[in-house]
Amino acid sequence: MTSRTSSMDWFSDLIDRFDELPKGVRIALMLGGFIIFWPIGLAILAYLLWSGQMNCSMKRGRSHYRSWAGHGSGRRRSSGNRAFDEYRDATLKQLEEDQLEFSKFLDQLRRAKDQQEFDTFMSERMRKKREENGREPRPDEGSPAS
Repeated sequence: MTSRTSSMDWFSDLIDRFDELPKGVRIALMLGGFIIFWPIGLAILAYLLWSGQMNCSMKRGRSHYRSWAGHGSGRRRSSGNRAFDEYRDATLKQLEEDQLEFSKFLDQLRRAKDQQEFDTFMSERMRKKREENGREPRPDEGSPAS
């Protein structure tokens, strides 16, 4: 079991060193991997895409978080300080809950705005029909005759 742990530590150290390389060097390594043996280049490309390091947008900040938080695997590396690890886990859990609540709040706001726009559209439409006809339309008007 220790050999498995040491091999995981070796792999984790390799990933950490790869993440610290400049973007151009990582791309050069990927291209070199394609030239030497294409599955190596494909594996490097897959990692770069998965970790978000190929994007120049807002995802870049998340890739740094992933490398700190255990490469997005769901488990976080121990910092060696148990109290800090517990505090970090509790804080991250609270942040995830807050993010979920905020997402729900934004969805409710969007739904309310959409409903308001729809109601405005329908009332405007009914007002135009009343003006055109000079009378109040009946609720069954426009429905197929039986």
